[in-house]
Parts: sequence; C-alpha cells; structure tokens
Amino acid sequence: MTTTTTTPFILWFSDIGIADVALVGGKNASLGEMVRELGAQGVRVPNGFAVTAGAYRYLLDQSRAWPGLHEALDGLDVKDVDDLARRAQRAREIIHGAALPAGLAAEITQAYARLREEYGEQVTLAVRSSATAEDLPSASFAGQHETFLNISGEARLLDAIRQCFASLFMDRAIAYRVDHGIDHFKVYQSVGVMKMVRSDLAASGVTFSLDTETGFRDVVFITGAYGLGENVVQGTVDPDEFYVFKPTLQQGHRVVLRRKLGGKQIRMVYAQAAGRETTRNMPTPPENQARYCISDDEVLELADAAIRIEAHYSRKAGQPTPMDVEWAKDGVDGKLYIVQARPETVASRKPLGTVDEYRLGDKGKALVTGRAVGGKIATGRARVISEVSELNQFQPGEVLVADTTMPDWGTVMKIAAAVVTNRGGRTCHAAIVAREMGIPAVVGCGHATTAIRTGDEITVSCAEGSAGQVYAGRLPFTRTSTDVASLERPQTHLMVNLANPDMAFQTALLPNDGVGLARMEFIIAEHIHAHPMALVHPEKVEDAAVRAEIARLTHLFATPSEYFVRQLAEGVGTIAAAFYPKPVIVRMSDFKTNEYASLLGGRGFEPSEANPMIGFRGASRYAHPAYAEGFALECAAMKRVRDDMGLSNVKLMIPFCRRVEEGERVLQAMAAHGLGRGVNGLEIYVMCEIPNNVIQIDAFAQLFDGFSIGSNDLTQLVLGVDRDSDIVAFDFDERDAGVKMMIRQTIEGARRNHRHAGICGQAPSDYPEMAAYLVELGIDSMSVTPDTLLKTTRDVLAVEARLGRAPRSTTPAHSTPPPAGRRLS
Repeated sequence: MTTTTTTPFILWFSDIGIADVALVGGKNASLGEMVRELGAQGVRVPNGFAVTAGAYRYLLDQSRAWPGLHEALDGLDVKDVDDLARRAQRAREIIHGAALPAGLAAEITQAYARLREEYGEQVTLAVRSSATAEDLPSASFAGQHETFLNISGEARLLDAIRQCFASLFMDRAIAYRVDHGIDHFKVYQSVGVMKMVRSDLAASGVTFSLDTETGFRDVVFITGAYGLGENVVQGTVDPDEFYVFKPTLQQGHRVVLRRKLGGKQIRMVYAQAAGRETTRNMPTPPENQARYCISDDEVLELADAAIRIEAHYSRKAGQPTPMDVEWAKDGVDGKLYIVQARPETVASRKPLGTVDEYRLGDKGKALVTGRAVGGKIATGRARVISEVSELNQFQPGEVLVADTTMPDWGTVMKIAAAVVTNRGGRTCHAAIVAREMGIPAVVGCGHATTAIRTGDEITVSCAEGSAGQVYAGRLPFTRTSTDVASLERPQTHLMVNLANPDMAFQTALLPNDGVGLARMEFIIAEHIHAHPMALVHPEKVEDAAVRAEIARLTHLFATPSEYFVRQLAEGVGTIAAAFYPKPVIVRMSDFKTNEYASLLGGRGFEPSEANPMIGFRGASRYAHPAYAEGFALECAAMKRVRDDMGLSNVKLMIPFCRRVEEGERVLQAMAAHGLGRGVNGLEIYVMCEIPNNVIQIDAFAQLFDGFSIGSNDLTQLVLGVDRDSDIVAFDFDERDAGVKMMIRQTIEGARRNHRHAGICGQAPSDYPEMAAYLVELGIDSMSVTPDTLLKTTRDVLAVEARLGRAPRSTTPAHSTPPPAGRRLS
C-alpha cells in the first residue's frame, strides 16, 4: 500500500466540503461544508484544519506498519471480548509507536502557527478523529474514536494526532466495523484540529433536527449542560432539554415550545495539573443547577442553525436528512459555535406508516424511574456492572444496569435486552446506542445500581410516556404492529382524546383527524402541581410548608402566575404542535372542587361540597369571583399558545355550561382576556353534556361554533346516576334509549344550526354498537382513546361500507387545514 507524494497532508476547513469524505473523513468534511456553505447564513464554526487520510496512510507506509496490523487483526472473532481487547491494543501500539515523518510534522506545526496568528498565542485546540467511514447517512461511529481537548504546544498536538490515528483501532470501532461489514484496511483516519471553544466557561450540548424518540420531524430537540460537551454525550450528566417547533418558528413565532430542567450536577472543565489528563469534572454550583444553561434566545439561535444545516444537507442528499449537531458556547466571547454535524441514523430510519404499540399488562412494584428511551418494553435478569472488568460476565438477554455506559461497552450492549443507568439524558451514549440496537433504555434513574441487584428479574418499560419505569419481576406485555399507511380513512372524522404531552408525538403517528379532547387538568395536576389561585395569591396560603414548595416550584419565574401560564402553554402547545395543522380542541379546566382542593395550596380556595360532580365546576367557575383570576391564567396560557407560539389550530371548549346566560358570561370573560370568538380564527365549542344543552341547542348554537357530546356526564344526568357511586353503577349505561335519544337530538340540532357535532366521551371507545349508532346518525367526528383508535377506525369503515359510503381519500399527515366548517380535518 503506497501513497503518492501529491496527496496533501493538511487542508483547511475552508478548502474542503462534503465531497471530500475520502480525503478528510466525515467529521472534517462536514465542518468544511458548513464553513464554506453556511457561514454566510450565520452558522458559526471554529476555524481549523484537517490532517488528511493521506497523511495517515503515509505514516503507516513510512513506518511499515501494515503487515503488523494485518497480523494483529486477521482472523479476529469480536465475540471473544478478551481477545478483541488484546488485538486492538496491539494495533494501537503499532500506530502510536510510529514516529511522524519530519515533513508531515512540519506541515502540522506550520498550520498550528497560523491558528496562533489568528487567535493569539494562548489559543488551545480541540483535536478530533475523523474516519473516512464516519458520520455518514448509513453509519454512525459516534464516540468510537478519540477526541482530545485543551491541547497546546507542538509536542502535545503531535502526540494527540498520533493517538487519534491509533484510535481507529479502539475495541468498539473494530467491533462496529465487523458488525457492519466494513473492511478495517479500507477505512482511514483523518484528524481535525480546530480552535477550542471555551465551553468550560459556559455550556455545550447536542441538537437534533427531529425528536429522537419518535422520529417526529417537525421539532428541533436541544440538550445542554454547563462545561465541555463530553458529559452530555457520554451521559454522565442530566442535561436541560428544549423543543422548538419548526413550522411556526419559520413563520416568525420565536418561542420555545417546551423545556425540561436537568440536574446538571457536574461540569467538565480544563484540568490545571500537568500530565496527559486535560479535563476534569467539578460540581456545578446549586444556583446554576437550578437554572437553564442557555437562554431562550440562544435556544432559538441553535434551532435556526439546525434548520439551516438540515435544509442544506437535505438538498445535497436529494432527500430529507435529519441532522445530529454538536454545539458549544464560548464563555469568553459569549457566542454559540457548531462543532460537529452529521446525519442522524436511528430515529430518521424508522419506517413511516408502521406503528408498533407496546402495552404493559399488570404493573408491579416500581424500582426506579428515569427518562424513557426507545418506546419499547423488555424483561430479563439484571446484571449490575460496577467496573469495566465485570463486562465479561454479561450474558445475552440480560438487562445492563450501570452508573453510565461508555463507548467501549458496545459489544455488551448489543446482546442486552435493555439498559438502565443512574446518569444521563436522552442524547447520552447509552440512549444513542440503545436506539441503534432497538432496545429500551431508562437513563438518569439516580440510584438504579443500588435499587436493583444482579440476578433480579425485572421489566423495563419505555411505553408509558417520557418517564421510563423499571418494575420488579417479569411482567406480561403485548406488542401490536400495524401498517397504518394502508389503512383507509372513513368519512366520519376520527380524533383522539389526549391529555399527556409526553405522549403527543407518538400518538400523532396514528392515523387521525386531530385531537377531539385535550384535557388541561392532566397538565395542571402532573406538570404544574399547584392550585391556580394559590399561584395568584401565595400570600393567602396558610401552611408554611406549602408556601415553601410553591416558592421552590416557581423560583425561576418573575411571578408564580407566570409559572402557571408557561407550564400550561408549553404542555398544550406540545400537543397542538404534534398534530399541527389538524385541529386540537382544548377543554378549559373541569376539575371538581375536591380535585382542585387536592392540588398544592388548594384547600384554602375550595368549598366543601356534598356532591362535587354537579357542584362548582366547569363554566360556573370561570366568571365567579372565587376563580375568575385562575381562569384568567388559563386564558393567558391559551392566548400564548395561539398567538405567541402560532398554534392557531387550537380550538377551545367550555365544559359543563348549564345555562345560555352562563355561556354568555364566559364568552365575555374570554374576550376580555384576549380570546374573542372569531378573532384570529378562534373557534369556541361547548360540551354538550347537560340535558339543557340539548333542549336549548338552538340557543347555544348562537353562542358556540360546535358541540362535543360528553357521553359520561350526559348519561349521568339523563339517568340521574352518580357516576362516582359504586352502588348504582349497574344503572349507568350510555346505550340506554333515553341517552341515545339525547345524542340524536344533539346531532340533528347541530346540523340544523350548521354547527359541528362530535363526541369525546367514552361510549364509542367502549361500545362498537354505539360507534355504529353515531355513524348512522351522521355525526361529524368521534374522538376516542389512542388504544382504541385503530379498532374504531376499522369498525367505522365497516359501518360506512354497509351504508354505501366510500372511504375518504387520504391526505398527508401535515397538510393545510381546511376552512372553518362542520367537518374537522
């Protein structure tokens, strides 16, 4: 194997692009592409140069290293972990022992001098491997080769480059190439040398131009933590997380869709002591842990960059190409830099049109909770790994439990049923590899290695939203795979009932016509925790411990009220974004007084009622002095969703509106809070769940744009059955002739008044015969629970076929919404 003398050894980023992968590797080619093509668009990349793959080959030629490398690697069985380690170490020793030819070393030091001229003598460097089969759409070598930070001085630079060359033969890299059928001797190592971004004084992280769990492509997902980025990538820190919605951002709505505060317990900084270790971890001060590592403006700047990078690479590839981007903030100049970009190779490959649904049977004792990765469920015997030396004890099908995982562990993770870690976020090494391997992982559990013991039989569930659970025992579960692309769409619009924002992106993959009922009570109870009035008037909360907890929850906000508004807006906004531009009907709060009282600080603001089910609930609260200020917060949140976030697909719905006059008062209050019916296309529906709504449907139709039948409450009030009472539960039946008559009159009355008629109650989910009855009546839409959506779709198609109605022609999932009408789409 020989190298011609015309092969360049050094190329500056400004002289290379994505077509030069064979010369400078995927990482360097991408950096050069961004410098050349995207710098003018505001994508900021630190300057630097590539030591080419030709230089690597020249080094091995001059040192006559090829025969030794073949001897070390030929005939290797990567399943023999100990032999792999020995052979890989021998290969690295061969390369690291080779002296850099004088001419090559001279070119490197000259390029280093040029960087010192540009940035000053004190500049430090990041030295990063860039293999010629790395960061490609078909392969991801993330974390498999070496990176060296805070490098200064010619001797240390040359040594770091030699170590990067040698890292082509790290255990994990060798195993990955074997698994993917890549010839070791047809992959060459290039090295990138670039100005070090001083993120040790600020923050860094990873940006994806899609949601990494579901493959939902209309968001930018950003993670970040204080200090150098290795902690985020390796999973040794729980990072902050942010979502930005692409369609409305590009329309000019510069708002963060959703965020989650991470623990950020440690930060990686430069080491002060001499020696080979150039970085170390330090505790993050508590005041920094308690706030986000970057501002909203910086989140949006990173989202802008990700969108531009994705658009450019998609044009180059001739197809949509979601991207995985590393970023760093310089604590000296305060600017954000992009330090790496590569095609995302896991979530973007999920087959479109196929939906896998995992459902847990009985839930057992929860051992630990963390962040869910992968959306699946797995069972197995636990193997707690405390030291690297214990990896050879791992058996196929076991669940790997560890503090965190490292790139060297890929061989073991490949045979694991699932992964559980103490530390890490959803973009850490364990999460990335688990997704690639197609296994569930629960990361950031905190104490998994003490709560779980080797030999324990456990169930790892990532199918319950963003929170992953590890249960004691092997619990039964089911998996259903459905080809939804071939499922026809009925004329009757089928929507979903959804309350949990964590399930929004996944649920939106199902064939649907939007959300027929988004209940904000779930967001208030699970994400806000506190009573709205306790946030408006915390000084009126008598319990000092409750006041302290409210202060803790709201400390990042200008006022406790702002905490409520932002949390509610981001929860509802996430649901609206997932289904955009399809309609999302958000019901204003409908807690009963006993439920409100159970919220933090709620007892002092709620009366004690004998029967809260028909008491101070729904519309009666909204303009009442006891809750008007709380309703104002709800309205402020919904105005933020529609106006600031740009999610005008949100429609609002009023629950339990007893009288026409009550409806008028509520609409007046909403208009006073900036939610006027018809303003910015706002439609306001009313729940049809009280007999008076049906009796006076013509009058209610003058106030509202549509009706949604609440079959649970309507049945309760038509039959006079308290649906919370066990002793009369036998009399509660939505299929009763009187209830069905009320439903028929509602549909006919809505049609008579040219208003939308839908149903969001439990009846069509529970009883196929009720779904058939509704279709026969010509109801406009039915909203059912996600787990019954596919079955209901098939049932409705069968009924419509019997009635001679042809299926609806399908439309793309994200299409332009139709003009306001009686059909929702």
